[in-house]
Amino acid sequence: MKLIIAIIKPSRLDAVLDAVTEAGASGVTVTEVRGYGRQKGKTEVYRGAEYEVKLLPKVKLEIAAPRDLVGRVTEAIVKAANTSKIGDGKVFVLDLESALRIRTGETDAEAITG
Repeated sequence: MKLIIAIIKPSRLDAVLDAVTEAGASGVTVTEVRGYGRQKGKTEVYRGAEYEVKLLPKVKLEIAAPRDLVGRVTEAIVKAANTSKIGDGKVFVLDLESALRIRTGETDAEAITG
């Protein structure tokens, strides 16, 4: 099992959710987050005053997936989130040691599927 973590632009959320569902992901956790990468923020103008926004709004997706789905899900994220502009985001894939479905007591792969 793997844990896929994706940080994307908020404007691409709906497209990415559709894509990962079509790729076979059975569950997604979405969190609104703020951060920066190479962008290092941006400069905004509000009522004539210029100010710097260092932490940009992003969306974090967490998807637990069986090993055989990881390639399809990550590819779906990349295709759906790509705008070819700076700040499109990142995808991280980590080992997931175990999972437990609280309601049924199912563990590991059974806990994260359907």
